[in-house]
Amino acid sequence: MTIESSPSLFDIAPSLAMEGEDRTPLLPVRHPNQDLFICDVLDAIPKDDMASMEHPVFSLSTKPDNRMRRYEHNGNIIEIIPSGKGLATIHDKDILIYCISQLVAKMNHGEQPGRTLRLQAYDMLVATNRQTSGAGYRLLTDALTRLRGTTVRTNIQTGGIEETRIFGLIEEARITRKTFDGRMLDLEITLSDWVYRSVISKNVLTLHRDYFRLRKPFERRMYELARKHCGMKDEWKIGLELLQKKCGSNSPLRVFRSLVKKVCAHDTSHAHFPDYAITMTDDIILFRNRLSLKTTADVIVPVRDAPYIDPETMHDAKTVAPGYDIYALHDEWVSWWHDMGKPELKSPAGAFIGFCKKRHERSPIR
Repeated sequence: MTIESSPSLFDIAPSLAMEGEDRTPLLPVRHPNQDLFICDVLDAIPKDDMASMEHPVFSLSTKPDNRMRRYEHNGNIIEIIPSGKGLATIHDKDILIYCISQLVAKMNHGEQPGRTLRLQAYDMLVATNRQTSGAGYRLLTDALTRLRGTTVRTNIQTGGIEETRIFGLIEEARITRKTFDGRMLDLEITLSDWVYRSVISKNVLTLHRDYFRLRKPFERRMYELARKHCGMKDEWKIGLELLQKKCGSNSPLRVFRSLVKKVCAHDTSHAHFPDYAITMTDDIILFRNRLSLKTTADVIVPVRDAPYIDPETMHDAKTVAPGYDIYALHDEWVSWWHDMGKPELKSPAGAFIGFCKKRHERSPIR
């Protein structure tokens, strides 16, 4: 596997070095009185496409990144070419995550959505824990510009099809309505066919809501990798050098090692990293699932006679009912299903998610 890029220093290093030790690793919840995921589709759960979770498509820099990067691994080749505004960043990806979440939610409601989404800018900012000030709208416009301008050339499969393709991360963005002071209200975003194909093929995974609260771009990238490779398993290990390549870092290994150690130390102190606890021993990074899992080979162990609930749905349930023991809720739901006479469920996953969401709404755990 190779990563080629021009600068030799990992751009995230300054931002991490400047962070005070007494600063919480998580951003505040900027919209505490609103459900972060009540968007255009009421039960949209944050989803990310697996192709970009696996490969370093987005820049982790907090400054304009004008590098052209090439990444190769196991026959997959991906080149990321910036526009004059620089590469799309991991924070710009929030927009794609929001769009993907909306598409999946519509599909779960039986719709067949197209590549173009009509959205309210305010909902997008709230859902991704961004500021809704004038600056927040300007940053959103810049992010859309970088997503449209960044060009990807790759042979990575999406939807089971492999072909060399050249595309932008979004095909088009159009602001359809503004306020008197120039803030966008409504906009349309047309996804690239590559991203859209991933969604339609359901090559997506759920993200924890605190993903949008992680301050450090580097931690967001680490979480993506852990979510992709560890998933609902008990643990996942990765060597330091391989993690560095998957993050898209070209910094000296000693610098990268120091960054990882700092993240591990912060997680030990704050337990802030979503879903997984992180430790490092002898350049091996260990991600351990924070739940006591009742799984065998990534499959939920059936509880008595019950509808099948897959691991991804269990993760969705954890998102809509934060703080709850999801497996205890599953047991309660199965008992309810038996008490109701084992009715036929059109969507067992949807029924279970609805059960968990209502329980959280009635008795939220803070």
